[in-house]
Amino acid sequence: MKLKSDTVRFIRQMPKVELHIHLEGAIPVNSLWELVVKYGGNKSISGPRQLKDRFRYKDFPHFIETWRWKNQFLREYEDFTFIAREVAKDLISQNIRYVEMFYTPSDHFQKNIELQKLTEAINKGISYYSDKIDIFLIADLCRDTGPVAGMSSVQGLIEMKDSKVIGIGIGGSEHKYPPEPYRDVYEKARLYGFGTTAHAGEASGAESIWGAVKELKVDRIGHGTRAFEDTTLIRYLKEEKIPLEMCPISNVRTGVVSSIENHPIRDYFDRGLNVFVNTDDPKMFNNSMDDEYISLIEKCGFELADIKGLVLNSINSAWCGDDKKKKLISELERHFAN
Repeated sequence: MKLKSDTVRFIRQMPKVELHIHLEGAIPVNSLWELVVKYGGNKSISGPRQLKDRFRYKDFPHFIETWRWKNQFLREYEDFTFIAREVAKDLISQNIRYVEMFYTPSDHFQKNIELQKLTEAINKGISYYSDKIDIFLIADLCRDTGPVAGMSSVQGLIEMKDSKVIGIGIGGSEHKYPPEPYRDVYEKARLYGFGTTAHAGEASGAESIWGAVKELKVDRIGHGTRAFEDTTLIRYLKEEKIPLEMCPISNVRTGVVSSIENHPIRDYFDRGLNVFVNTDDPKMFNNSMDDEYISLIEKCGFELADIKGLVLNSINSAWCGDDKKKKLISELERHFAN
């Protein structure tokens, strides 16, 4: 079903919330190209079009490989201020009002980038548009660097608690590194008031989600795509009202699911699970929040009332205070009323 232009316009003008987006995966292509040029170019790409073509993946490991390749063009603190400003501007253009955004400090430590200065540089970029959008940060500890490094990062975050870092997560190579070794890391983060999430059920199955909810005691699950492999897990997620940060187009692009039509989000939503929609790495997957919602209506049978329900789920699952949630809900209600 192809949407009418007025419905598409309604979606684009709808106030939105994004709780699962990675700063380094959301850099507008033209902005990333500026960094490529800054650092001497690259023989494999001759311009933004070729750079965009680079973001096609055979599978999830190939995506991780491309992620690391792209990060070579982020070398100085000013680069992070630049991309944070460009990402914020892009989010505003989509009528996204509130964001909790991952950044991955450990990916940059080998470049002599320090956690505190990195976080300050990102916040400096975000601050250019602080009157138009609220963006908080989630430190992605990255499984690939191990729990000892993760604990060190949490200690660093504790020492700079007023830095707009609102929570922690673990991304990276889920298919290689299970969540359980991070138990103590998560316990310490929780003790100091950080929200907790973990990528699980994306590149591994239901057992990874069980590890995240039982051992790490996470507040939210990043993806949770493969929860359907265990009916007991589905029942547990529903009973405990654990939010699932679903990223449908991302899952298609990395081969986690074969198509939007085959994505489990429709089934999860119908079963009453707390699911909501996110873009993950939008400039690496060539998607936007508008694309996500439009594809769910066109290909998964969602209606506008369902889309409203998804946005409400995201607002209620956010780590902001009740006053901010009420404001976001009020703005959404006004949009639908009008």
